[in-house]
Amino acid sequence: MQQAIGIDRVVKRYGAFEALKGVSLSIADNEFFTLLGPSGCGKTTLLRTIAGFEDVTAGEIVLYGANIATLPPEKRPVNTVFQQYALFPHMSVRDNVAFGLRMQGVPLTERRSRADEMLDLVHLSEFAERLPAQLSGGQQQRVALARALAPRPRVLLLDEPLSALDLKLRQAMRVELKQLQETTGITFVFVTHDQEEALAMSDRIAVMSNGQVQQVGDPRTIYEAPINRFVADFIGETNVLPAMVDSVSGGRARVTLPGGHVLTTDALEGLAPGAHHVSIRPERLSLATADADLTARVERVIYLGTDLQLLARLDDGTPIVTRLQNSSRNELPAAGTQVGLHVEAGAARLLLD
Repeated sequence: MQQAIGIDRVVKRYGAFEALKGVSLSIADNEFFTLLGPSGCGKTTLLRTIAGFEDVTAGEIVLYGANIATLPPEKRPVNTVFQQYALFPHMSVRDNVAFGLRMQGVPLTERRSRADEMLDLVHLSEFAERLPAQLSGGQQQRVALARALAPRPRVLLLDEPLSALDLKLRQAMRVELKQLQETTGITFVFVTHDQEEALAMSDRIAVMSNGQVQQVGDPRTIYEAPINRFVADFIGETNVLPAMVDSVSGGRARVTLPGGHVLTTDALEGLAPGAHHVSIRPERLSLATADADLTARVERVIYLGTDLQLLARLDDGTPIVTRLQNSSRNELPAAGTQVGLHVEAGAARLLLD
């Protein structure tokens, strides 16, 4: 697959502070690629270096084979959609969409034609003559997208564009954004701190922390096979349990969990026997009627509608969370009850600390 963006050992310093610490990534053509991480991790800084709004202290940024690290923003075939849509309040929706084309000197007839094409793409054709103030937040966001797409950039950069929307609208826009990317064939690079957002839309995700990339993979790999404690904790909800690796052979490890239960799991490269941790997702645990893998004392049961959250502690005091489907078939234990838990086969994932 053709590479759209190559980021090679990019460093960005602000005085003594190093915001990016030798970041390297390869983003494929026609890929929905997400930079995911908490505030201050460097994801927006990295996006801004691709856009040209920030220069790089060291390293290279290559776009479709050309080194663009020293090019000014207007010379780069990319467009950016920001958190604040920055629509011109005195211009109609159509004129807002056509503004970038006007700056490029595109003739009026072609500008209007392409603006109408983009408005049709984002399902806003009937609002072409309205002013931005007459639109909802979600509609304004789609106008900003249409404006960014109108010049037909090779790459579209999106800096948390859904953060200002309410939950239901945000969920609806996830579907629209992914469909839009597939329809246009443009490479999308999306920045967010919302794990669910990243899992729902991305072809691949780069999880960032402290100016570095922790792990890159498709959503299932990132969720099911986190490489270290940061990724496991940051992506969704998980139980991180102490574990003793007894032996490692042929890429597999023999692991003893608290309470003495022994299981076999995949071994990470370079893993040595000794004290480590495993990640077990709450939905991969269930109440055991016999032959329990773990024993715990229930502290609280929380009703969440679609499921139930069981908060408990193992015999050694380690907290553990179990998620059970909300069903009348589930008989829930009361607080203070000792319960057995079954670990689904393959659910335990060894972590690098």
